[in-house]
Order: sequence, then structure tokens, then C-alpha cells
Amino acid sequence: MLKKLANAVLFQCGWFACVIGGDSLWLLVGLAVLAIHLLWISSYAREGGLILYVTLAGTALDTLLRSLGVFQFSEPGPLIPFWLILLWALLATTLRHCLAWTARPWWRASLLGALGGPLSYYAGSQLTGVIFPYGTGPTLVGLGLLWALFFRGLHRIAQ
Repeated sequence: MLKKLANAVLFQCGWFACVIGGDSLWLLVGLAVLAIHLLWISSYAREGGLILYVTLAGTALDTLLRSLGVFQFSEPGPLIPFWLILLWALLATTLRHCLAWTARPWWRASLLGALGGPLSYYAGSQLTGVIFPYGTGPTLVGLGLLWALFFRGLHRIAQ
């Protein structure tokens, strides 16, 4: 139980460091969270592949959404900013730990994804200046539908 609580606290610390710090030295906090997770909460052998897969899948998804104009970042480039890539790695650290309870029954992951995904993007947009060119409401509804499916898929991979 202590490790699940630590996992949740570490994730939140990493989330805030990445979102508020952007592509700055604050990313070291996110990297430290990953290191602590792998050394204390889990192990590289168990989590490494999951973290890599979720990071690549999430980066591909958000890069696609960026290219479709759903997000507009101040950072130039074809990919999403590194701080957001690191957030995907941090999310992966929660799937088998503090968020494992959402995997079953399947609708828990879909419900959490539908609510938590858009709320996280919205909070991040307010703290980082990410713009939703299609409007906040339509973007959050679309993200909710997408995340209802995507988060369930991430849990299936984690199992």
C-alpha cells in the first residue's frame, strides 16, 4: 500500500514538474521520478518495456493530434514537446501500481480515461499555454471519447 501511495505522489510531482517547468531543468524531476520508480517501486525488467511502449504510443497519439491541429504548442517542431513525452513515461509508471484498480472491470479504465484524460490536458493547457484551436469544449469532448478507448487499451497492454 505504501508503494502505491508513493507511486501516486511521485507521479503528481513529476506531472507538475513537467507541466510547469516545460522543457527546462525541471525535467530532471520527472527523470528522477522514473528512476525512483524503477529502483524502489518496481524494476526495470518488469516496467521498462511498458514504459517504452506507452511513451511511444502516447507520443505518436499526441503528435498526430498536434498535426491535426487539436493542440498548438509554443515550442516549434513536428513532435510534441519533450516535457509531454516524459509525461507519457510517467503515466506508464502508474498502470500496474496506483491506477491498477481501474483496469477491472473494463469500464473503470474507460470512465477514468474519459474524465481524467481531458481534465489533465485542460489543466496542462492552463499551466503551459497550450492552445486548443478547435475550442476548449469540443476538444475536451473529443479527448474524452478518445481517452475512454485509449486508456482501456493501455491497461490491456499493462496486463
